[in-house]
Amino acid sequence: MGHDHGHATATGRHRGRLTAVLVMTLVVMVAEVVGALVSGSLALLADAGHMLTDASGLGLALVASVLAARPATGRRSFGLARAEVLAAAANALLLLGVAAFVLVEGVRRLVDPQPVAAGPMLVVALAGLVVNVVGLRLLHAGSGESLNVRGAYLEVLADLLGSVAVVVAALVVALTGWVRADAVVSLGIGLLVVPRALALLRDTLDVLLESTPRGVDLEDVRAHVLSAEGVLDVHDVHVWTLTGGLPVMSAHVVVAEDALDRAGSGRVLDALGACLADHFDVEHSTFQLEPAGHAAHEGARHA
Repeated sequence: MGHDHGHATATGRHRGRLTAVLVMTLVVMVAEVVGALVSGSLALLADAGHMLTDASGLGLALVASVLAARPATGRRSFGLARAEVLAAAANALLLLGVAAFVLVEGVRRLVDPQPVAAGPMLVVALAGLVVNVVGLRLLHAGSGESLNVRGAYLEVLADLLGSVAVVVAALVVALTGWVRADAVVSLGIGLLVVPRALALLRDTLDVLLESTPRGVDLEDVRAHVLSAEGVLDVHDVHVWTLTGGLPVMSAHVVVAEDALDRAGSGRVLDALGACLADHFDVEHSTFQLEPAGHAAHEGARHA
């Protein structure tokens, strides 16, 4: 009888907030494109490009959260939960592409400055600033649970900083006439995006490569498993992340035969599962219980 792995993912729990931020992002993006065309501001256009990336990433995250909620099947025993991670990776790559465009265009504008109308630029930037503050408040709670929500939160944060910078640039242009301030801010926005996109890409690759989650020490896990009554040894320990907010573990546990006879395998499994859930927040763990001496019958062993 198979297990049902249709867990509710972290992104799914915050789907309503992601939808609200997506709508607000699209509204601001359109306003910034119009504002960029009216004012000639590269900074507004750069921020609109970033907003487009945000909207794409949020859309991917929402679609992935719906797919991830679908039940497991015989072909996909974990369902489509990892679709969220693929969406986060695509989001990171989109961010890097937008950043490259903004940086190249910003350098060109520094060399060959273009006229900028500070008034429309300032009005649109202030509107974007307000919307980004609201978006950050909506996404803050879920940013520590889901890679996709975290990615969206970081993008909105970068947009917030970008809006502040565009406001400053608009004031500089209005008060001094130095139009290169627009290009300088564009370069700053591009430089803000790059490290965040790389960090998000690194985290998604860690999940796809089934790396041990950050904050989990395998030696500490082994020590806790070995502390369970009757456990003699533990090997082939693997801890990985299926998707944001869903760590998984498996291990081979050598148990004394008298302990199995006395307590039964069910009580040993209950003790091990409770240990992992309490100390490492691993709700889904799989243990293969083995009597002493069984290791000689196994193939290649891992750490």
